[in-house]
Formats: sequence, C-alpha cells, structure tokens
Amino acid sequence: MARSSPPSPTAAELTILTVLWEHGPCSVREVADALSKTHPTGYTTKLKLLQVMLSKGLVSRDDSNRAHRYTASVSRNRVQRHVVRSMIDRAFGGSARNLVMHLLRSRELTDEEIDEARRMLRDQTRE
Repeated sequence: MARSSPPSPTAAELTILTVLWEHGPCSVREVADALSKTHPTGYTTKLKLLQVMLSKGLVSRDDSNRAHRYTASVSRNRVQRHVVRSMIDRAFGGSARNLVMHLLRSRELTDEEIDEARRMLRDQTRE
C-alpha cells in the first residue's frame, strides 16, 4: 500500500517543523523561544499553530507532563519531497528539467556545487 502524501505545511508550519527536526520534542515555549529572533510572534500564536498542525497530522503531542511536548510526525525528507513535487507541478508544468534549468540560470553556483551536481547526475544515470 502506498503511503499518502503529508499535508502541505504552510510557511509558518514549516518553520515550526524545522525547529522540531533540529531540536527534537519541544514544548510550545521552547518552540517560541527558538523562533523569537526570526519570527517574533507570541506564545499563543505558536500554540495555535501547533494545535492546527496536530489536527493535520504534522506533529504529535505527548501530554503526559504539564508542559505538552510536540514532535514532528513527518520526516524532513518526506515533506521536502512533497513540497518540491508540488512546486514542480504548479510552477514548472510538471517538468523537473525546467526546474533544474531555472535553478542553474537563477544564480551563480560554486565549483563545489557544480561538482556535487555532476556526481549526482552520474549516480542517477547509473541507477
């Protein structure tokens, strides 16, 4: 049976997922503190977002202690794959080639990035 796609997180939900992926299970306060410099919204905003994310299945909650702890329910890799596939479909007419060509034309790549891209393309053609 194929796994269903994770719900597409909003930009705000993605910032919270990033905290959970990097720090592991966190309380609302810990999430709010981690985001306070880059996303200065209040505690209750973060709480509401986490509650919405819980209902969407993006996070799980351990409420065995007074301070509930939230954990990402979906992997970073899985969400990134879903977001990229969705973007390719919506912005590039379903063409991964068009996405790659746009990326290559949109900014200067370092020699290291070019070498890595070449390695990835060689590995892909071998599979």
